[in-house]
Amino acid sequence: EKSQKDYYLREQMRVIQEELGDDFDAEEEIDSLRDQLEASSIPEDYKPKVKKEIDRLERLPSHFPEHATQRTWVETLLELPFGRIDQERHDLNRARKILDRDHYGLDKLKKRVMEYLAVRKLLVEAQGDSTLKGPILCFVGPPGTGKTSIAKAIAESLGRKYIRLSLGGIRDEAEIRGHRRTYVGSMPGRIIQAIRQVDTDNPLILLDEIDKLGADFRGDPSSALLEVLDPEQNHSFRDHYIEIPYDLSRVLFVTTANTVDTIPHALYDRMEVIEVSGYTEAEKIEIAIKHLLPRERKQHGLTGSNLTISRKAMAKLIQGYTQEAGVRQLEREMARLCRTAAIEIAESEDKKKTIRVSPGNLVQLMGKPRYFYDMADKEDQVGVATGLAWTWAGGDTLTIEVNIMPGTGKLILTGQLGDVMKESAQAALTYIMSRSGPLGIDPDKTKERDIHIHVPAGAIPKDGPSAGITLATALASALTGLPVRHDLAMTGEVTLRGRVLAIGGLKEKAVAAHRAGILKVLIPKDNERDIEEIPQTVLDKLEFIPVSHMDEVLEQALVKVDNPEPPCLCDLPEDQTGKK
Repeated sequence: EKSQKDYYLREQMRVIQEELGDDFDAEEEIDSLRDQLEASSIPEDYKPKVKKEIDRLERLPSHFPEHATQRTWVETLLELPFGRIDQERHDLNRARKILDRDHYGLDKLKKRVMEYLAVRKLLVEAQGDSTLKGPILCFVGPPGTGKTSIAKAIAESLGRKYIRLSLGGIRDEAEIRGHRRTYVGSMPGRIIQAIRQVDTDNPLILLDEIDKLGADFRGDPSSALLEVLDPEQNHSFRDHYIEIPYDLSRVLFVTTANTVDTIPHALYDRMEVIEVSGYTEAEKIEIAIKHLLPRERKQHGLTGSNLTISRKAMAKLIQGYTQEAGVRQLEREMARLCRTAAIEIAESEDKKKTIRVSPGNLVQLMGKPRYFYDMADKEDQVGVATGLAWTWAGGDTLTIEVNIMPGTGKLILTGQLGDVMKESAQAALTYIMSRSGPLGIDPDKTKERDIHIHVPAGAIPKDGPSAGITLATALASALTGLPVRHDLAMTGEVTLRGRVLAIGGLKEKAVAAHRAGILKVLIPKDNERDIEEIPQTVLDKLEFIPVSHMDEVLEQALVKVDNPEPPCLCDLPEDQTGKK
């Protein structure tokens, strides 16, 4: 009686479906899913589980909400490649050509990729199969320096499929590890979705802006990434949605970041960090002429005969209209230049008209320059020293001014200085006062004076310890009345005992000193090894003097004069002050 009732109800359902125009064949779909399961590379240990889920799907009526959820889960699982890989290429010459084709410079990064390729090639030749686990590369550098695009070139040189995942602003752990099936609208995490999209187990996955990950009450995505990026764990990554361990060990993960400061230590420890420094002006000119200009001309309907730009004009464009470590702003400015040229050519009767951009007509085409770089002072001054700083836009010079005035021994700091820089100023003053005897400074008189340190420009926040020796030099100059050399710049942290400690960003700082017309640069002795990273064009113009103690700095920086300028206006005779 029950079987007759079931048969009667099924027939009724079939008639209703026909009336509704629903020709959906459930049995055919289930059979197709079973065939796909048999043909798939899902591990044999987990096939019974999937088969059980397909049987459950068969029993669920199609109009039940659970039916769609169950079918989506089964289809998602069957669409994953599970061991299916693409053939990897190990042609080193081809790889080198691809890497050099679209990217100028980045030698360290390219060398590391070639090392990886060479090892893979030797393993395949020796063993017939590569067992090398892919390294987790992390490119760290300023925006616009080619970190994202070089990852795509690496994928092409290896013959791997490429997919980019932007991690900026992600705060939910489920974005990485997936949602559990019981949740409404659940889906796999981004990693499994990427694998499903490229349909191979050995793609190159770019995890972009890994330093922008957040965390809140929904979990910590960076902790979920630990399992993804750890070579000892990612062979059995378990996504909450698919519930079956998935092997990610064949994936080549590449990550990018602007700074390592916000990357959690545990995550940082699993990655091989490769610094990508900003471009020098010479490098930007080469990139603009070889890559950016041809691309922008093509995008704006221009040809090489329509628009030409000289190297000197390109240098002026970079100096006056961009302020960055990379080339994104330069690309936008060149697009603006192409649009200006396009208007002139489109309105002209001569469609073959040529616009030649030179330093003389650049302002006419682009408008007034927006940026100006400080140049070195023309003469030596008391209480003014030139330091070097690293910023998001590359290197820059930093002028530090010190004034001495009647008061009660206070130290006044202005110029939007951060806590670290304020402490550096205090340490510098303490060291100078501890050396008051050899420097000829009267401590008793100093108690009756206020010392004001100002670092222009006042609207720009500044921080960091690398201005320590510059602060100490400016203080020593103001308190002794001895001027500081105007053609000399310096960088380094100072201790209370006068030791000069190492700093970062020497390449960018050296480029800034060269641009400002500086002739000598004092650097910490521990940074001598970084000189080799500085471009030869800069090395030819600058003299680098390594120092290990503050006494060496003062010996080089202070100019010996017969009658030093008094450190305070109150020390001058009445007839020199103008007072009656």
